[in-house]
Amino acid sequence: MKGVVLAGGLGSRLYPLTKITNKHLLPVFDKPMIFYPIQCLVNAGITEIMVVTGGNYAGHFLQLLRNGSDFGLRRLGYAYQEGEGGIADALKLAEEFADGDSICVVLGDNIIEGNIKKAADEFAAQGGGAKIMLKEVHDPERFGVASVAGDGKVTSIVEKPKEPESNLAVIGIYMYDAEVFNICRELKPSDRGELEITDVNNEYLRRGNLTCEVLNGWWTDAGTFESLYRSSTLVREAGANRMDI
Repeated sequence: MKGVVLAGGLGSRLYPLTKITNKHLLPVFDKPMIFYPIQCLVNAGITEIMVVTGGNYAGHFLQLLRNGSDFGLRRLGYAYQEGEGGIADALKLAEEFADGDSICVVLGDNIIEGNIKKAADEFAAQGGGAKIMLKEVHDPERFGVASVAGDGKVTSIVEKPKEPESNLAVIGIYMYDAEVFNICRELKPSDRGELEITDVNNEYLRRGNLTCEVLNGWWTDAGTFESLYRSSTLVREAGANRMDI
């Protein structure tokens, strides 16, 4: 399985910081934000990763990450997304890099405490389809929300529902077989004018080959000033706890 980190967008909610660099290069405690999703993939045993970025500061990623050797990567590639066409639109750029393999996609501002190695291994044994990571949250109406039956199967995914049926948010970690690129090509833009990743996940659900796993430990994004501060605090506290052990 190969890894894809989606690190595009203008980061307008973090102006004026993002007037001088890409959001995903801002610091989260003692490391650039982009380090965390890359390390998430490395911890899952993935050694070939593509970073999909955009905007005016794409070259900054190459200056920072170079060929990925600092992470022990066998291969680090880059792709450039024109405009802001949505997550699924950015994902299409990774098709040639994937070259028929399955992929694990991580949004560039997602930071987790735990490890997705178990989920990645289970997806590999699944033999195709898709797997999404879920996390219980107190404000599910802000996210794509999954309903899960007693047998652990996903029954529905609704994007930002006004009255959520569960508190399980679909976080920005997705695993797909190579069919994902055909699905992305068939998508129609949403009311926002973007190709939505929720529509991709719902297509796998319709086909009956979507599984899920609830993430252990904390999860946060870092796309606003509040969440950027919170993520730095969580990372700092996690490091202090590890030192205590």
